[in-house]
Amino acid sequence: MNVLMIYPEFPDTFWSFKHALKFIHKKASSPPLGLATVAAMLPSDWKIRLIDVNVSELHNKDICWADLVFVSAMVVQRSSAVEIMRRCKSLGKVIIAGGPLFTSEYNLFPEVDYFVLNEAELTLPMFLADYKSKNLRRIYKTDQFCDLTLTPIPRWDIVEISKYDSMSIQFSRGCPYNCEFCNVTALLGHKPRVKTTEQILSELDAIYSLGWRRNIFFVDDNFIGNKKILKQEILPALIEWRKGKTGCRFITEASINLADDKELMNMMVQAGFTSVFVGIETPDENSLVECNKTQNKNRNLIESVKTLQKEGLQVMAGFIVGFDNDTPTIFQRQIEFIQKSGIVTAMVGLLQAPYGTRLYNRLKSEGRLIEEMTGDNTDGTTNILPVMDVSLLKKGYLHILEQIYSPQLFYDRVKNFLSEYKPPKLKVHLQFAEIVAFFQSIIKLGIFSRERRYYWQLFFWTLSRCPEKFHLAITFSIYGYHFRQVNAKTSSAIHA
Repeated sequence: MNVLMIYPEFPDTFWSFKHALKFIHKKASSPPLGLATVAAMLPSDWKIRLIDVNVSELHNKDICWADLVFVSAMVVQRSSAVEIMRRCKSLGKVIIAGGPLFTSEYNLFPEVDYFVLNEAELTLPMFLADYKSKNLRRIYKTDQFCDLTLTPIPRWDIVEISKYDSMSIQFSRGCPYNCEFCNVTALLGHKPRVKTTEQILSELDAIYSLGWRRNIFFVDDNFIGNKKILKQEILPALIEWRKGKTGCRFITEASINLADDKELMNMMVQAGFTSVFVGIETPDENSLVECNKTQNKNRNLIESVKTLQKEGLQVMAGFIVGFDNDTPTIFQRQIEFIQKSGIVTAMVGLLQAPYGTRLYNRLKSEGRLIEEMTGDNTDGTTNILPVMDVSLLKKGYLHILEQIYSPQLFYDRVKNFLSEYKPPKLKVHLQFAEIVAFFQSIIKLGIFSRERRYYWQLFFWTLSRCPEKFHLAITFSIYGYHFRQVNAKTSSAIHA
């Protein structure tokens, strides 16, 4: 049996980092962890190829080779997924689809022959059994949640890892919180389910044995959902695993209450975590109450961010405008918050209502859902009818983007961050691509750019004030270039 796995293309978005990745000659941020994991669940005698359209071209000969085509996608990959599936169908192929896009909206894709939805650990065996007995159903889904201790090590041997900036690993699924706009709990439940320490170490060993010495992203939606197991088992094991090893810095996502636990922060830094994504959403308490962001309420959010930074964790953060409680003052408040916090990588989006969320159900009952969601909440679109005038909302949103990623404010924010950030002492593996990126930044940003004055100010400011953080100054300068390219596209779309 020949199986072709296809991962559709991501559009040019905030998190794609396409413009930044060109500096280090990488094609995409991370490989498709889901497909690599599903590949490990297929019969061992099946021949498997994986083509990530973000890094490789999909040829008709690849499609013709396959007996079955597996497609997995998120909502933001919808357009590419549809084009790929129509192409496969025109060549007479059987299509099996899964992942968040199809789990939420499987009824919208007539091209798909069979849907394997929810968690593949549960639904894929059902499909395989029926495929063997030639008694197939079109839809395989479940409302149960799987035991992650049964999840196999992903098949990284079918992935061209050299084309990526980061590898991926998953410790847990599910989140204890219930934010109104988030579909994590709808898809994966409230109770965090976890892998064993042995599983995590085996996966890390598999990645390290491939020669990987760069970032590894723990893709958990809330890494600290089960603090007890982290402190007692996982982090001590990671700290021990790192001994004698170079590189492999860890990145993850966590709720802001991580800042309340000094022991946990210290252990994460010792284990090799350097960055954490946090959902800040808004500095407005009323809007936090509205979206049930309980973990963010009644705290000084800026101080929480500063605490994480001082403990050695870079903070990336998501922000949202368009809540029912938002007034026109929110736009300037968001700008001031982002600047004061020193959050360099600040993603600001318009509120959207993903299918299956409490927000979606509430707005549907109120008749306030207006169009299909793009899955990219930074493209200036929204699938809801907001309380605020739409034109005012989009104008204010655009003002935020134009301000926080203007060269002056962006480079000021980098200085703010570097002034307080305490970098962990980790053995790093400097790669040739990073040296090339440094010289490319000088040419592209320091010579042929309108922002060159700010680039050189940061360049020499860092060398004189905190030379040990110089690599971060260059990295963030490159990030800023990417963000400005994406924002220019968003601005054009809003003005169109």
